[in-house]
Amino acid sequence: MPGADPRRGGGAVAAAGLRWPAGVTASALALAVAVAGGCARPPQGVVFHAGEAPAKLSQWNLFTRSGTRLVPSPGVLPYELNSPLFSDHAHKLRTVWMPDGVAAPYHDSDVLDLPVGTVLSKTFYYPLASSSEGSAEGSAEGSARSSGAALAVLASRPGEPAPSPLEDLGAVVLLETRLLVRHADGWDALPYVWNAEQTEARLTMVGAAFDLELAPTTTGGGPGGTGADAEALRYFVPDRNQCGGCHVTDHSSGALQPIGIRARHLDRAAPASPAAPPGAADQLTLWHLEGYLEGLPASGRGTPAAVWWDTDQPLESRARAYLDINCAHCHNPAGAADTSGLLLDADAGLEAMGRCKPPIAAGRGTGDRRFSIVPGDAEASILLFRMRSRDPGVAMPELGRSTVHHEGAALIAEWIDSMQGDCGHTRAGVTGTLRTGG
Repeated sequence: MPGADPRRGGGAVAAAGLRWPAGVTASALALAVAVAGGCARPPQGVVFHAGEAPAKLSQWNLFTRSGTRLVPSPGVLPYELNSPLFSDHAHKLRTVWMPDGVAAPYHDSDVLDLPVGTVLSKTFYYPLASSSEGSAEGSAEGSARSSGAALAVLASRPGEPAPSPLEDLGAVVLLETRLLVRHADGWDALPYVWNAEQTEARLTMVGAAFDLELAPTTTGGGPGGTGADAEALRYFVPDRNQCGGCHVTDHSSGALQPIGIRARHLDRAAPASPAAPPGAADQLTLWHLEGYLEGLPASGRGTPAAVWWDTDQPLESRARAYLDINCAHCHNPAGAADTSGLLLDADAGLEAMGRCKPPIAAGRGTGDRRFSIVPGDAEASILLFRMRSRDPGVAMPELGRSTVHHEGAALIAEWIDSMQGDCGHTRAGVTGTLRTGG
């Protein structure tokens, strides 16, 4: 293609509740295990499907398989977020690809307006509790999938290194790959679920479920560092309609939008990659050098979102970053939860975030508590009560998790307990005074 960026490979346009082993949810990066036998092939361009979505993830050609590694096709950039959304301790491999000649304009605060033809992928995977050399296929873990037994996996540990499909497919199990594809009429969400052999992911509109066992780790015991024993977990892949439960961030329009594609989430060190262009000191610069981002200011950018588990950063910044990425897609002025009056986006004031705010329509989700946030008293706060619940009628977020994120809840509890003031009320059954600032 004349004038095409060789890093993008030219590209092409095509016109046109399970248990093991019936499906493993395919995360966005797994799109690419296109070759069943594990043989390498020369890098080729991504194939953009402007019409009907293909049945197989490999038909997008986002990745190829080289030995025991996934290799991104030219122009497919892995990226990371400062504070990722919690999804039952799953790890995520995120990628972005754009066709030649287009780029997103930089914006300090809004979701970046990615151009038509963009493909975002997110592959959900877990490190195996035990792995064999080479491939997961034929291993003990493969046998477990084939028998329908729960698969023993390791929970993600914030800030700790973990195996990646880009490094060793034999050390992980790929569950699902979710694509967000930008067409002329808006975004489309496509869930692909990986097979038990880990050789292909298929488009699965009705969702899927997998039985997992989160194994204790050598640091901190069970999931969340609680010291608990292994935890049984049913991992759910959303059906296509459920994708809108999070990605319709403006319910008046009903349009899907990416969640993490904001400068504050992306402004961080660039992931290590041999394909990265030289001079990419940070991830936004990497996107700019790749031709995916235009108008990037040399200085004076907005403040990056905090890394919520980094205790060297301010406590309030970490708590706000956590609530922003996990809750604000619904709890924003235009979101599905706007009628609750509880706003958890990055710029919300403390009163809007629930300080001394009585619930509007939470029902039993209040746990007999009076206020969303009771500064100085996390145990009396509705927000923490709902974060700690596994009851489907109480738990928040209501989508994307089947278990409790103990580390995230501990962060929010610490933040609430650090607040000063007094709400001036007491609640039966809870010791202490409901306090608040102001």
